[in-house]
Amino acid sequence: MSIATVLSAYTKLEHEGLVEARPKSGYFVRRPLAGCDAPLRRARLVMSPTRVAVSSGVAALVESMRDPAVVPLGAAMVAPELLPIRALNRILSSVAREMSTAGAAYDPPPGLRALRHQLARRSLTWGLCLGEDDFVTTIGAMEALHLSLRATTRPGDAIAIGSPTYFGLLQLAEEMNLRVIEVPSCPGTGLDLDALEQVLSQAPVKAVLALTNFDNPMGALMSDANKERLVHMLARRDIPLIEDDIYGDLSFDGSRPRPAKAFDEDGRVLLVGSISKTMAAGYRVGWVAAGRYQPIIERLKFSQTVATPTLLQMAVAEYLESGAYDRHLRQLRSRLFAQVKRYREAIATCFPPGTRISEPAGGFVLWVELPHEVNALRLQTEALAHGIAIAPGPIFTARQRFGSAIRITCGSPWSPRIEAALGTVGALACKAVGNCSALLNERA
Repeated sequence: MSIATVLSAYTKLEHEGLVEARPKSGYFVRRPLAGCDAPLRRARLVMSPTRVAVSSGVAALVESMRDPAVVPLGAAMVAPELLPIRALNRILSSVAREMSTAGAAYDPPPGLRALRHQLARRSLTWGLCLGEDDFVTTIGAMEALHLSLRATTRPGDAIAIGSPTYFGLLQLAEEMNLRVIEVPSCPGTGLDLDALEQVLSQAPVKAVLALTNFDNPMGALMSDANKERLVHMLARRDIPLIEDDIYGDLSFDGSRPRPAKAFDEDGRVLLVGSISKTMAAGYRVGWVAAGRYQPIIERLKFSQTVATPTLLQMAVAEYLESGAYDRHLRQLRSRLFAQVKRYREAIATCFPPGTRISEPAGGFVLWVELPHEVNALRLQTEALAHGIAIAPGPIFTARQRFGSAIRITCGSPWSPRIEAALGTVGALACKAVGNCSALLNERA
């Protein structure tokens, strides 16, 4: 066979997890990860709405983000060296020089037309056909989510949300005095729609907030059939869906899953996105395609922050127009896939027996369920004492569940520092279980 054919075959086998490449050694059959493929536990459905109180639990994680000496296994961020920061900064510098008055005036809602035009073009790759007037640009996805909740709810209202879910969404609900009904999420398929239907038939839910593509923290991908069912289920009850699609571009197989908004026929779906996970978190450029809620969103946006910074929107628009984004995405997806696989293997090797690990098809976070003897909040404190940040499970739920689970972020390239950090967290978890040496010998 030709060398190209052989390499292509190895690449395919590596992608399927059957072989692994070892530096300067060649390809080897991959050893199965004993024990880590057990199914993740499913949250129990509780019908009654609850107030949210997670902010205090998030404080230690946020504080660790400020310290460059801490190993970043906690916050869901991609390492700068994997992002097109230099290209964006060059464009920003050029725009600032050539258009010296560009940032002098407000760029009121719906935002910079050039950026909205590029988003409309990108929407074709999402399986949508949106126009530039369908978007409102925002200061990151969090502002878009905040505006969407303000447009669809009032203080004291109940919203339905997956469990576990991104703690930032729970913080928003807490700050807006909203009550939350947690709907169990399945690791492979996302939001449990049968459970959601049960909730909707018995509780006065005003909005549903969902991550349909590679959700955070489990990495679940909802099928097109389930997305369509979700949209139609809510349409029958005139309930809006706020869809956070921030990870949609990060599929490992190169495909781009459609958002639920692709099945929206009457504008009840508010689609939220941003460049934070794929281009530059610090640029704080996001958007919402709000359908029938667009006029309300524009009024709220102006009253809340007046406008999204013009220069940053211009830099993102020009980068998208250049065609470089798709090439960058291909490289980023490949790197993240390799990193998630390497992190997962390390966790399976050095964490205690009985540990369960998610196996996402996109994104860059892993949900790790440790034996019940491990207290995730205590493990977070002990890891920080060793200069390592992790995200404990209880901050991903309004009811302080998942007490022995943690989320590990795989956004940094593999290195001896990362390897040592995971080994330390694994040793701390083993110690919490009991006889660390006996457990390690059992695994060996």
